[in-house]
Amino acid sequence: MSSKSVPTVLALAGLLGLTLQAQAHHSFRSQYDADQPVTFTGIVTKVEWMNPHVYFYIDVDNEDTGALENWGFEMGPPHMLQQRGWKRNSMQIGDEVEVHGTRARDGSTTANARRVTLTSTGQVLGAASSEAQTITTGEQATN
Repeated sequence: MSSKSVPTVLALAGLLGLTLQAQAHHSFRSQYDADQPVTFTGIVTKVEWMNPHVYFYIDVDNEDTGALENWGFEMGPPHMLQQRGWKRNSMQIGDEVEVHGTRARDGSTTANARRVTLTSTGQVLGAASSEAQTITTGEQATN
């Protein structure tokens, strides 16, 4: 390979990386249905604090079947949550939380968290990956 083709190869590799990253990231509207709000209270079973979005999971009693379901909630990226007062250890496995969110379009047990309240302290934390969807106080957000 000539020295002139190295910059071209590096540029193409960079563009490929950006393309793959853009495909991996999704828009709120493509994955979540704002007309399907959900509210759950449950026990935190897992927290994944990493880019591009933080996820946490809670065990929830299904009122219809009586079965225990594990729901996954997407939040914003770590830096955005930190700007809103979250710390990596704000929510721990075993904490009870109340979550208001928007259900995934595919009907799975996943949602985008809009507001997370730690039931032990009443602390309300903004959470959504979509700025307009986030609730950071006790008030209801408008869509």
